[in-house]
Amino acid sequence: MGDTNHYKVIIIGSGPAGLTAAIYAARANINPLVLEGNQPGGQLTITTEVDNYPGFAEGITGPQLMDEMRKQATRFGAVSKFEIVTDVDFSKRPFTVTAEGQNYTADSIIIATGASARWLGIESEQKFMGFGISACATCDGFFFKDKEIIVVGGGDSAMEEAIFLTKFASKVYIVHRREGFRSSKIMLEKARKNEKIEFLLNKVIEEIKGEKTVSSVVLKDTQSEELSEMNIDGIFMAIGHIPNTQVFGDKIDSDESGYIKTEPASTRTNIEGVFACGDVQDKIYRQAVTAAGSGCMAAIDAEKFLEAQE
Repeated sequence: MGDTNHYKVIIIGSGPAGLTAAIYAARANINPLVLEGNQPGGQLTITTEVDNYPGFAEGITGPQLMDEMRKQATRFGAVSKFEIVTDVDFSKRPFTVTAEGQNYTADSIIIATGASARWLGIESEQKFMGFGISACATCDGFFFKDKEIIVVGGGDSAMEEAIFLTKFASKVYIVHRREGFRSSKIMLEKARKNEKIEFLLNKVIEEIKGEKTVSSVVLKDTQSEELSEMNIDGIFMAIGHIPNTQVFGDKIDSDESGYIKTEPASTRTNIEGVFACGDVQDKIYRQAVTAAGSGCMAAIDAEKFLEAQE
């Protein structure tokens, strides 16, 4: 096919999963097209320091790491376009992907659209992102040694993050909008037994204050509507993640939370020739290094699929 808009593989998404898939696919001479979407580099671009990615003894910033991955992929022949995918057609091959009004066709697709942390949706939240506000305890906990922090949420992940953060913080407050918890009894008990953890129930964060970094929060009592301000060094959001699968609708199998289902020990989805990797199909680990690993798997799976087609 002499079609300039046809590719052997199109990778949708550009975090560690998508760009690692691009590196592997490009090195296998599949010349992938990467459609980077509305957050090129993915969630890592909103984290300042990345200290747990292997190979960077001194740490590296999120944007820098993703930039290096992108350069590596394009060096081997990947084509990267900063376009947002608005529609897909997986009903027939070649598959069609629409981005910015342009139709692209592909023999195989790798979905690496990731997930987004749920946020409270208050204005001050975006201002302090990476400056006292985080959605990843394992990424950023280390920066809060001997500090007082808040964890927002009432599920298992909130309890897990709070317990993990007590390794560093001097005090962890769990702020939850009601008295009942979604979390399992075991996790709740563990958190209750931890001396460094205190529960602030029937409370929501009304406002976050500070100069360059977070210094205090205004809490609102959900029953009395009363406002109170407390000094705090950091806030961790643990109110869940949403996989970025809106564009696929019901065109691909996903679980009740929207995560794309893949076959065990593979990145294959229910559609032959469509693969999924990274946080869009992983709700357990959600780390840059595991996303990158599954991106590598997706590229290898896609390469095997393409070879079988020939």
